[in-house]
Amino acid sequence: MTKALARLLAGPCLLAASAAALAQAPVAPHIDSGDTAWMLTSTLLVILMTIPGLALFYGGLGRVKNMLSVLMQVFVVFALVSLLWALYGYSLAFAGEGRFLGDLSKVFLKGVGPQTFGALATIPEYVFLAYQGTFAAITVALVVGSFAERIKFSAVLIFAVLWFTLSYVPIAHIVWGGGLLAADGALDFAGGTVVHINAGVAGLVGAYMVGKRIGFGREAFTPHSLTLTMVGASLLWVGWFGFNAGSAGAANAVAGLAFVNTVLATAAATLSWTAGEALHKGKASMLGAVSGAVAGLVAVTPAAGFVGPMGAIAIGLVAGLVCLWGVGGLKRMLKVDDAFDVFGVHGVGGIVGALLTGLFAAPGLGGTGGLAPDDFHWGLQLWIQLKSVLFTVVWSGVMSLIAYKLADLLVGLRVSEEAERQGLDISYHGETAYYR
Repeated sequence: MTKALARLLAGPCLLAASAAALAQAPVAPHIDSGDTAWMLTSTLLVILMTIPGLALFYGGLGRVKNMLSVLMQVFVVFALVSLLWALYGYSLAFAGEGRFLGDLSKVFLKGVGPQTFGALATIPEYVFLAYQGTFAAITVALVVGSFAERIKFSAVLIFAVLWFTLSYVPIAHIVWGGGLLAADGALDFAGGTVVHINAGVAGLVGAYMVGKRIGFGREAFTPHSLTLTMVGASLLWVGWFGFNAGSAGAANAVAGLAFVNTVLATAAATLSWTAGEALHKGKASMLGAVSGAVAGLVAVTPAAGFVGPMGAIAIGLVAGLVCLWGVGGLKRMLKVDDAFDVFGVHGVGGIVGALLTGLFAAPGLGGTGGLAPDDFHWGLQLWIQLKSVLFTVVWSGVMSLIAYKLADLLVGLRVSEEAERQGLDISYHGETAYYR
């Protein structure tokens, strides 16, 4: 009981608790049907984000000859990571009290049953396990967009296993499982560091390691179906309510706050990106609008339960413009072929959101005050947030480099020039997305 409550104090759902709730005496674990129903619904929403949401969003951004390869990578990575999470990922992330990693006390789900409780006292442990597993799966799947259209399918799977083990699981424990950054007081409501910065940095490293696509800088790599990309982005927005509001861990007021903030930040980022693009290029594009929406979703993720609605709008407005620069000016500065702008949107947006959480969580700016509303100092919190960002960037960068290098040594990362020119759909999967 004591260990379970200690994990609760470090987990993502305590991050959503109000000061009044924290002051109350701990409640004995019991199943609350309302909380359980909401968390099951949230789990389904996060699955919807990945398959089909992320798959269609990425697939539409690629060229026709690579559409199925992108869908296949996202779909199979989701399945692979879901199994790894149950086998050992959940245990290493949420069992034990290490600073960097948990333990193997729940490996193969040992001791987990219908009557056990994990980090939450009002939902069965199976539900918490499933919910957190969807976070792990979508995080690894996000990386796929950076090296799309030129990587071997086998290399994707090897990388997924290694990076999940070396980067996602440790960061999840460090931030949400009572590890180093949790003890430092870092605020990450639903995955700014764990999901978006982590995946964004991995994507950037992957884009460099795999190399540029043939014709990069000389040919126009235009999306083959912005219609599908828009549908995917819409599914992402809908599913993100499970991502953010579900991270409250209960059907409560904090879930409502996170829900509203997810609407407002996303809307603000859509408009700021669209306005910035119109001023810079003279036209506002559909691709820009959906990219702005995703940037807003990313940026509000670490802040969703800690900031007020006006703070969420401010975060969205900033994120839209900064991420617009991230996929344009910054990308040109880095001279990288990040195919679907994983770093420019998720990495940059995650950094913006994590830092601004430290500012707009201040009660004087409409925030909740984080974990200590009566003793909140935005300058100190901003410093803590900066440390968490830098730690995640370095950890993910190093572990990603190791994962890609090992995959390269085992099977090689890059497809042949002939296979790339033909398209990965035919050369690696023997199918085409569209039959005429």
